[in-house]
Amino acid sequence: MKHNRKPLATAIHSALGAGVVAGLAMTAAPVLAQDQGEEMTEDRIVVTGSRIVRDDLDGAVPVQIIDRASIEFSGKTSVADLLRNQPINSGGSFRPQSGSTAQSFGGVSLRALGEGRTLVLIDGRRAPTAPNVGSGQDLNAIPLAAVERIEILSDGASAIYGSDAIGGVVNIITRQDFTGAELMIGASDPKRKGGETREASAIMGVSGADGRILAGVSNNKRDIIFQRDREWSRGGNSIFSNNFLTSGFGFLDHPEFGSANVPGCQGEGFVVSGERCFYDFTLQAADEAEIENQSIFLRGSYDINPDWSLHLNSGVTRVKSFGRYAPVPSSPWLVGGFGAIVLDSGLPNHPATPPDQGGLNPNWQDYQEYADDTLLLTHRFAANGPRDTNTDASVYDLDIFMTGRVGEYDVEFGARRVESQYYELGRNYVVSALAQPQFDSGAYNIYDPFGNPQDVLQSFTATINRDARFVSREYRGLITGDLFEMANGPAGFAFGAEYRDEDYKDIFDDLQANGNITGSSGNSAFGDRDQWAVYGELLFPVLEDLEVSLAGRYDDYSDFGTNFSPKVSLRWDPLDTVGFRASYGEGFRAPPLDLLSLQPSFSADSVVHAPTAENFGNEDLTEAIQVNGFVIANPDLGAEQSEQFSFGAVFEPTNWLTATLDYWSIEITDRVAGIGAQQIINCLEGTTTNCPPGLASFPAGSSGPDADLGLGAQFGENGQITFLQRGFASLGTIETDGIDASVRTNWDFGEFGTLTSEINASYLMTQEIDNGSNVAGEAGLPEWRAVWANSHAWGDFNFAWNINYIGPQDSAESPNLDSLPSWVTHDVQASYFTPWNGRITLGVDNLVDKDPVLDPGQGRGFDFELYNGYGRITYLRYTQNF
Repeated sequence: MKHNRKPLATAIHSALGAGVVAGLAMTAAPVLAQDQGEEMTEDRIVVTGSRIVRDDLDGAVPVQIIDRASIEFSGKTSVADLLRNQPINSGGSFRPQSGSTAQSFGGVSLRALGEGRTLVLIDGRRAPTAPNVGSGQDLNAIPLAAVERIEILSDGASAIYGSDAIGGVVNIITRQDFTGAELMIGASDPKRKGGETREASAIMGVSGADGRILAGVSNNKRDIIFQRDREWSRGGNSIFSNNFLTSGFGFLDHPEFGSANVPGCQGEGFVVSGERCFYDFTLQAADEAEIENQSIFLRGSYDINPDWSLHLNSGVTRVKSFGRYAPVPSSPWLVGGFGAIVLDSGLPNHPATPPDQGGLNPNWQDYQEYADDTLLLTHRFAANGPRDTNTDASVYDLDIFMTGRVGEYDVEFGARRVESQYYELGRNYVVSALAQPQFDSGAYNIYDPFGNPQDVLQSFTATINRDARFVSREYRGLITGDLFEMANGPAGFAFGAEYRDEDYKDIFDDLQANGNITGSSGNSAFGDRDQWAVYGELLFPVLEDLEVSLAGRYDDYSDFGTNFSPKVSLRWDPLDTVGFRASYGEGFRAPPLDLLSLQPSFSADSVVHAPTAENFGNEDLTEAIQVNGFVIANPDLGAEQSEQFSFGAVFEPTNWLTATLDYWSIEITDRVAGIGAQQIINCLEGTTTNCPPGLASFPAGSSGPDADLGLGAQFGENGQITFLQRGFASLGTIETDGIDASVRTNWDFGEFGTLTSEINASYLMTQEIDNGSNVAGEAGLPEWRAVWANSHAWGDFNFAWNINYIGPQDSAESPNLDSLPSWVTHDVQASYFTPWNGRITLGVDNLVDKDPVLDPGQGRGFDFELYNGYGRITYLRYTQNF
């Protein structure tokens, strides 16, 4: 058997110990070097991206390791923030957004392919799907205190892990072999207002001759950040304040006031400018939501005999968030057929109604030319207060399994249950059908909004809610070992089977689901599926320096069908200092349950369609016109398919220098994409060829919504659209490729300590959607991202300095014209290890207090997923070990 492990691989193995550890590839973390003369252990290990137990860390696929030391050096308080900073997270990823339907969610999007195409594992098992988003895993639900290290497989792995592993795999390894006790407390004080953090954790581990147990609790919290507290998001003028419009949606032409309802344009945030009333919605709205993670976790194992062990992994996590949005605007107004508050002639709130007829406008005489006209009003319900949203999500995870040996083979089998429960409560929303009568009667006075009685405001104010849940039950078995001896070592194998059933629901209250809420909307979804899979993997040491791996997985889903995913990879080490690796694999992404089970909802869609416009009596047949539409689940939705290819090299010319260089390419077909109303009409009339399968012209007598009809439209006798159904379909492609590189050095300065320095960089060469133009380098998708991490250990002190780089890109406001600059930030940290086994850490993130790269074309003033608006953050931590 070959045991010529390279120096870096030996150092990694010595530092991390035996267990589930990742391969050589792009080690992103400082790793302890092996002492001179220390005996090299020969424990067999498992490499992320493979299930075969092996003797060497070097693998055929690139794996990046972020160890516990690097996690602490980063200064981050959450898994989401830590991974968002990695270069492979090319376009950034979702962060908690105030007012969003995914307000508490934190994701990771490898290769900028979306959170749903990145598979997140916890100890090699799937992290639970976040029920509030329907696909993707919520990293905010994983306590950072429980994490030992994170392994990022930057290669597709559906042949090993199944669905979703298209962009790559993130394997979060929790702390297992810990003995003693550790207490940590920390806090941060940003220079700018908002975004303060508090964190605390306690971990205790004990071990005996036959077993081990580890338990821990943690809490971390980041405060809300309001738009008014950042110069780039401060100041927003909305016409949804108090303005009059004609029934044709033109601003009122008044000689003195224009469209402004001057008496009603009052209170904080309201201002008359020119002939309009404006409202500054940024005075109360928040950019980033407050978020808090509370967790308790337990890990244990018991050795039944020398061959068999029983294991338990369990945890309960609660994630709470608070977001604030500006008071409700009257858009869309869901009664009257106009889409705005209706002011009929002669009613009290009509601006031309005299006081002796019940009119409320003190300037009624100035509007007499409109006395017989129906007018519209854009209004802001500021007197009702801001829209506040609280979310409360809990995850319950229980995994029980056994490991052992049967003859010469390693065996594992187990069962796991995971439940994610999510509740959302929104206050100060408006039911337009209840509010319109109060406008009609004059009970609500638009000329004195803040003087309206509380009972009138409460008569149309609603508290909305949402109840989402995802439950997964899985059973699994795995056997690994050696098949037979070859000239250069044993041929290894792994064979396993899995069964999993899932229940999902995301239920919006009836007012939202029926479209009766102004200021919010939602469409319920619920469904279930079961899935089973068998998989196998073979490892052949063909030559002394050449290793070939074959893998395949067959999945069977109850709701969409089957899929087979093959993979082949190889590793060639022609020299002790140079190694080459390559892989080819096919992957898939099962259609998410939320899209398969989406409940029908009404949608007034705008299309350009001459026969419909003519039927409605429009003179301009090229003008967009609204038609009755429904959003439905598409019964023909299938799985996305992918092909991945990569090759690269590893260089270790000395024991202090390691470098890697890898090229990767991913092609996704049958991309799940939203199909709009206009595209459906164009496809049915043959004016475009970019059409999904299953589109149909519905037969006469059909009525919607009817999910059994699928996507399509019904046309009347004159060719006009009577109704259409739209939704998601399997359509289009994504093609992307790039280069990953890393350089790592280790320096030993004797009595002056050791220095570890590593650069990780990712270059996105192309990303093309539906064979369109290359969007790499456009807004939100920089071509270059890099991190340069440095750590100097010297006696009782440790110093860290990380440099983060995000490359330039086009502006969203002026694509291909204005180029946004690169963004470089510096994070520094100093730690002192006390004689009483404590550690004091002082750090500063974004040392020079650099603003995010501003782009007026972005809704929040900058790309919210790529950058952060925290500014300089000074933090202090104290850790005590016993």
